[in-house]
Amino acid sequence: MEPIYIAGVGMTPFGRHLGLSVKDLTRQAVQAALRDAGCVSGQLQSAFFSNATQGHMEGQHMVRGQLALRAMGISGIPVVNVENACASASTALHLAVQGVASGAADIVLAVGAEKMVSDDKARMFAAFDGAWDVHEVEASKARLLAMGEGVTPPAGSQSPRPYSVFMDIYAAMGRLHMGLYGSTQAQFAAVAAKNHGHSVHNPLAQYREAMSVAEVLAAPPISYPLTLPMCSPVSDGAAAAIVCNAAGLKRLQGDARRAVRVLGCVLQTGSDRAADDLQNHLVRKAAERLYAQAGVAPQDVGVAEVHDATAIGEVLQSELLGLVPEGQGGLAAERGETALGGRIPINPSGGLESKGHPIGATGLGQVFELVAQLRGEAGSRQVPGARIALAENGGGLAGVEEAVACLTLLGR
Repeated sequence: MEPIYIAGVGMTPFGRHLGLSVKDLTRQAVQAALRDAGCVSGQLQSAFFSNATQGHMEGQHMVRGQLALRAMGISGIPVVNVENACASASTALHLAVQGVASGAADIVLAVGAEKMVSDDKARMFAAFDGAWDVHEVEASKARLLAMGEGVTPPAGSQSPRPYSVFMDIYAAMGRLHMGLYGSTQAQFAAVAAKNHGHSVHNPLAQYREAMSVAEVLAAPPISYPLTLPMCSPVSDGAAAAIVCNAAGLKRLQGDARRAVRVLGCVLQTGSDRAADDLQNHLVRKAAERLYAQAGVAPQDVGVAEVHDATAIGEVLQSELLGLVPEGQGGLAAERGETALGGRIPINPSGGLESKGHPIGATGLGQVFELVAQLRGEAGSRQVPGARIALAENGGGLAGVEEAVACLTLLGR
């Protein structure tokens, strides 16, 4: 495959943006990416627009990308709307990479935008209800929650306030991990404390206050072993990337030396398996494909952004990606191996737990961080000497795992 590059990236702050629309957030992210690439909108040959909840939140069930981009003057090009649950934005990037690799275009836009924050809490949390099989809700819930059997939650470890049922499912995955490997709630708290510490240095993060392990453990419970700081917040935001080949890169006015190479990009859906059969987890399978595609090994990765919708998610993904040994994701965090300055820094942005999780923008938000890292432009959260970066972004639920995962390897 001929070299494919990310020439520019842009991202809004993630957080509460009640006064901004999907169109506003899209404009901010795309304009930033265009400036970063030295690209004018007329050079774009196609666009992939990611969004998951605007239909539910606003009734805009169709043509979201065409409307959001036309509002900022981008029209007359192919625009494809992408929905893949929380993996929507990384899927938009995957399609942009495929579009350039196919020869169909030289310069392509991938952008994700999401407006989830609302004063109507019931409506806000219901936005996640379509991320699993709506025809088998009770059966799916029973199957997923059964993963947590064998570890009894302590009294008072369940929140009386409303939250997404997906937090109960992540909690069950965490209790399964505790039962299989002996991981502890304190280790999950170490992941959250690390990520909240990282986000202090990220001006675009939703939360920017450091927390100790003790503070994370003492925070309000959600669903054992999760406490509130171990869980990603509901967020608004947008992120974008300009993808091009060598010919496209030459036509841009930006500094070509800042372009980041796409070494590999893999999209994977799940399959039926037993809950404890992690060798056949879709992320492990995707990682095997990705490393083979890029010709690298897990130990070559210098920095990673993984899908930590909860701290448990980071523990699982760090193991499935081969970044830490099986069963030792929590222990690695507790030892400082996955922190800035550690052996393999994970989520230097603060991750979803602190940076925020506007689900249609999350995957491109990860790419924004990794491009900054590879350029050496991440400031006080910079990973020294980072040359190969990995992003893992999952979405939805099917069976006992995510319905889809998209993994991307970037390099300089």
